[in-house]
Amino acid sequence: MRELPAGLVRLVARQHGVVTTAQCVAHGVDRVRVHRLVRSGWWRRLHPGVHVTYTGELSWRTRAAAALLHAGAGAALSHESAAVLHGFTSRLPRVITVVVPWERHPVARPGMVVRRRRRAIRTTVRELPVTDQPTTVLDLVARSRSDDDALGWVSAAVRAGTRPADLRRLAAAQSRVGRRRLLGEVLDLVEEGAESPLEARYHRDVERRHGLPRSARQGWEQLADGWIRSDCRYVGRGVRVELDGQLGHPGGRTSTDTWRDNAVALTHDEVTLRYRWDHVAVHPCRTAQQVAAALHRRGWTGTPRACSPGCAVR
Repeated sequence: MRELPAGLVRLVARQHGVVTTAQCVAHGVDRVRVHRLVRSGWWRRLHPGVHVTYTGELSWRTRAAAALLHAGAGAALSHESAAVLHGFTSRLPRVITVVVPWERHPVARPGMVVRRRRRAIRTTVRELPVTDQPTTVLDLVARSRSDDDALGWVSAAVRAGTRPADLRRLAAAQSRVGRRRLLGEVLDLVEEGAESPLEARYHRDVERRHGLPRSARQGWEQLADGWIRSDCRYVGRGVRVELDGQLGHPGGRTSTDTWRDNAVALTHDEVTLRYRWDHVAVHPCRTAQQVAAALHRRGWTGTPRACSPGCAVR
């Protein structure tokens, strides 16, 4: 790299170690020299006319940059690939997804998917062109396998700074939006405070469908030895609910859980109920029955309702 023109070296750095033959020629490095670098093993050809300028294992961003250069003008990372750069997820997708203008037809290479789009709002993150946050969310919701997956993506996006109002505005401006109704329902839950699929299920399937009072969500409060965060708290009724999204917890109840519950009991005289995915997603009626019993013991005079003929709530 030291013998290459300084401008080309800077370009390669911005492109995460990737460069095209055309870019080399534009910077005064002819095709013969590019071929020599590849043949000698200093460079590697990843796609036709797209070369990696370092040896060793390829980073995910190098693969993403190479896919974009192969896809050509107007290409941008989209879907799960864009989600990584926007901070929606830390899971790196094995296949790089790019979107290109509708009139272009680049051929996908192994390890990448090319989608054509008549309209996509683009931005740049870490030198890589990507669909903007609202567009990325709508793409992910449209391809979600379940309501929980869709809620997970929207929740992650909102935590990363995406504004629900921007999502609603973009959806309203487009005539075709995949799973539009689901998107609206998910945004309603997120705006009500749900930050995970489990919290949304608790609000919808345990509280709302069984006529339980609405809990306050995601509250921070100070105890004698520090601050704690509660998933759901029935303010003034002495009951709080903690939700654990893990399907299983081999270690069982942790010492931190015990210290926290004891601190809550001493400070507020509150009982803490803990539920996992199975309790909320598979047995919401039994969970509602238990929450109602705890609330009644603390003075709630309301009456829960059965959600179906076979409901455990009576």
